Amino acid sequence: MPPLHPLPAVWITIENFRPYGQVIQASQDGKSYDTEDAQLQLENGVPRFYIMRLHQRGRKFHQITRHLQCTQCLGSLEGKDWLMAVAPPQKRQPTLAEIQAFRIPGNCFIKLEVGTWHAGPYFDTDYIDFYNRPVAL
Repeated sequence: MPPLHPLPAVWITIENFRPYGQVIQASQDGKSYDTEDAQLQLENGVPRFYIMRLHQRGRKFHQITRHLQCTQCLGSLEGKDWLMAVAPPQKRQPTLAEIQAFRIPGNCFIKLEVGTWHAGPYFDTDYIDFYNRPVAL
């Protein structure tokens, strides 16, 4: 079994998540479209939007992945907090030192930039339903 390496999670903010994507928070209905809205790239496939139920994910991961042709949005339903590990978009797989873990409150969602490395979502409860907006290629 590979050795475990602790990866402390920090609370996500718009500023500390910027290298990996966007944090999207509630806005007033009728607000004009601007840079605070999710900047999606949908042209390289068929947009897909669905709810995925994940069970007993815990907090450990052994793999990290990325999407090279699209953005991806993730958010939990029912206001449940969750965790995600990310690394900046780059050609090679990230080193442990390049991976950052975030604690994400259930009242927002994240949009990952094209190519952002990610592992998760992770959580300690029995299950969480997530909405997921990738592109089906």
